[in-house]
Amino acid sequence: MPITKEPKLISGNANLTLAKGIARRMSMHRGVNTQLVDTRVERFNDGEIFVEVFENVRGEDMFIIQPTSNPANDNLMELLIMSDALRRSSASRTTAVIPYFGYARQDRRTKARTPISAKLVANMIVGAGIERVLTMDLHAAQIQGFFDIPVDNLYASPLFALDIMKQFADRLSDVMVISPDVGGVARARELAKRINAPLAIVDKRREKPGEVAEMTVIGNVEGKCCIIVDDICDTAGTLCKAAEVIMQNGASEVHSYISHGVLSGPAVGRITKSVMKSLVITDSIEASEPTRSAPNIRILPTAPLFAQAILNIWNGTSVSSLFDTEMLEPIYEGIF
Repeated sequence: MPITKEPKLISGNANLTLAKGIARRMSMHRGVNTQLVDTRVERFNDGEIFVEVFENVRGEDMFIIQPTSNPANDNLMELLIMSDALRRSSASRTTAVIPYFGYARQDRRTKARTPISAKLVANMIVGAGIERVLTMDLHAAQIQGFFDIPVDNLYASPLFALDIMKQFADRLSDVMVISPDVGGVARARELAKRINAPLAIVDKRREKPGEVAEMTVIGNVEGKCCIIVDDICDTAGTLCKAAEVIMQNGASEVHSYISHGVLSGPAVGRITKSVMKSLVITDSIEASEPTRSAPNIRILPTAPLFAQAILNIWNGTSVSSLFDTEMLEPIYEGIF
C-alpha cells in the first residue's frame, strides 16, 4: 500500500455537522488544514442517489463519514455508492466511519421466518469495497463478527465518565448507575467501574414489542442520584417509564446517558415532560431542532474521539487506547 501524505475525509448527507467537526479536530491535531473532499451527493427525481467526487483520490487513504440513521435506507445507500465511486477511482483504502450503525437491533432471529438484517448490511458494506469499519457502541458486540474485515468499535462510556465526573463532582458518592434492562448490565457495569459507583438494574417484562407491562428495580436506589445508561433511545417510552419507577423507589433524581439519540416520534415531548432532570446523548446522529431546543437534553461531541481514532488507523497506532478515560482527557481538554 503506498504511503499517503494525509488521510482524506469524505461525507454523505447523514451528519455533515459531525463530519466537519472531525475535519476541524484533525486540523487542530496535525496543524494541517483538513477539509472534506469536495463531493456532490444528490438524488434524481425518482429518488436514485448519484455521487460525484471532484478531487483526485487515486492511491489515497479514504474515510467515509456516514451514520446510517434515519432515513436509514437512504443513508446506507449513500455510503455504499460513495464507496463504489472511490473504489472505481482507485482509492488505496476505504474506511467507513459509521458513528451510528443502523439495523444493529436486528442482530439475531427472535422468531421463525425473520431476517438477520445486521448481517445483510455487513455483507453489503463489504461487497461495496469498504476495507475497514469504525463505529461506536454497537447494539450487540457480536455484530463485529458479521464482517470479514476489521471493525473498530469505540465506546461512549469513557466520554460519559468524563462528563459525569465534571457534572457530579460534588456528589459522586451519591451517584448510582442504572441499567434499564438485564441485557444492558455489562454496559452499565463498565461505566460504574469507571466512576467507582454502585450498580442497580431495572427488570422489565414486555407483553409485545414497544410495550412494557411491568418494571421492577433490583437494588436500593433510595436517596441516590441515579444515572440510567443505554446505547439507544428511540421513542423514549421505556426510558421515561424506568425513570418514573426509579423515582417511586426513592431516588433523589434521575439522569440518563444514551450513546445514540434516535429520538423518533414522540420521544422529545416525552423526555421534556418526564421526571428525568437531564438526558445526555452524543452527536453520532444529527440532532433535530426540537432535540437541540429541549431544555433537559444535552449533546456531547464525539468529533475529538473519532478524529483521534481516524488518525490512529491512518498511522497504524492503537485504537483500543481510546477506551481509557485517561487517554481521552487530553483529547477533550477545554471541554471537560
